[in-house]
Amino acid sequence: MMLSGWIPHQLLLLLLLASGMVLESAAASFCTKADQCAVGEEVNPATSVAQARYDHTRIYQVQLASEEHVRLFQALELASDSCSFMGHARVPGQKLTIMVTGSKVADFDDLVHSYNVTHRVLNYNFQALIDANYLEVAPENTPADQFDWKRYHPLESIYKWLEHLAEQHPSVVTLVDLGPSTQGLPIKGVRLAFGRENIPSVFVESGIHAREWIAPATATYIIYQLLNSKDSEIQELARSQNWLIFPTVNPDGYRYTFVGDRMWRKNRALFGICRGVDLNRNFPFHWNVTGASGDPCRYDYSGPSAGSEVETQRIVQYLEQHAQGDRIKTFISLHSYSQMIMFPYGHTPERVENYQDLKEMGQLAAQRIKDVSGRIYKSGSIYETIYPSSGGSKDWAHGHLKIPITYSYELRGPAESEDLFILSAREIEPTASEAFASLQTIVQEAGKRGYYH
Repeated sequence: MMLSGWIPHQLLLLLLLASGMVLESAAASFCTKADQCAVGEEVNPATSVAQARYDHTRIYQVQLASEEHVRLFQALELASDSCSFMGHARVPGQKLTIMVTGSKVADFDDLVHSYNVTHRVLNYNFQALIDANYLEVAPENTPADQFDWKRYHPLESIYKWLEHLAEQHPSVVTLVDLGPSTQGLPIKGVRLAFGRENIPSVFVESGIHAREWIAPATATYIIYQLLNSKDSEIQELARSQNWLIFPTVNPDGYRYTFVGDRMWRKNRALFGICRGVDLNRNFPFHWNVTGASGDPCRYDYSGPSAGSEVETQRIVQYLEQHAQGDRIKTFISLHSYSQMIMFPYGHTPERVENYQDLKEMGQLAAQRIKDVSGRIYKSGSIYETIYPSSGGSKDWAHGHLKIPITYSYELRGPAESEDLFILSAREIEPTASEAFASLQTIVQEAGKRGYYH
């Protein structure tokens, strides 16, 4: 039976079931002749060596000029698993970035010309960008004292470095393990406390989307600066708060981007023929009301229920247990890309109670970045700045836990980046530096406005 690449995932599943095709095991379905895998043989999915390739995959940017264009691309997203959308078609005037596999480039090109869709090609061979990015990864056996921000680091190296910090600074750094992930990996972070009493805390969550490598790199840079900076202003910032920083809260997904698919976003939970939940759509606050999918094969699948995922549960449990005792007043979530500093909410245009403060502080933080590097960041609520979404960690932190200062960063590159999530390692330090400077501004400004009293 021939199955077109344009058949919706739900229909494909029904066809597979109707034809009596049985998946003996999800792992075996990924076997090749080279793997010498027998059907039913147990294979550890966390260590699979089969790697996704994006040879001749093109990145298009299209301009939706009309309601007809919006409907056209909404239908295309539902129908095709050969076109990966960065966002959803919503309104006329919107620009949309779409990744098109090589085998469908001709069909896609015919489509945009047939309907007079203004478009341009951002990248003609995405694999070349990925290949160059993998060359910027430090070896897994890199000693912890050689950890740096000139290369990207795999999960094991990040954890080894965190453990090294706890050993080197036992009076300040405490290693925190939230517990095992879906595939049994630890979710590790650190608590930095310089000994002052009765002070508030900042919680930094990073790497919830696996492919956004610049986020964990920025989180580790923040840890390093708070511990080692000789700048008196940064030293005071470090001591004015306790810091809870988790560089990779989706360790299964992050590891998979190094060995399986560089563009993987979700966790690695298995749902029939597809894997993964978008953890930033899974938090139990206005879950699945907008900007999320109920299809496990989609990149923004919100999960079978609110808070269903192990990683979500680990974060929720830790914050519910520590928000009051540690006086967590600031919640920061690090993502990429688009250069934005956003605050709640994502599910509604309704404004939070301290909207004006968050808006002004976000604008000050964006101005700080412009002063430091010249980069332009936008600031506003999630709903009004990027797109409607629900079930996000920052909305849950603000709406459920009542953490007043809550921001989500979209780090470099710009919204029209030709590189998408594949940020060159030479951008790590400037990106992390400008983000840290803006975080200083947010914390200092929140203090001036009385949020930490």
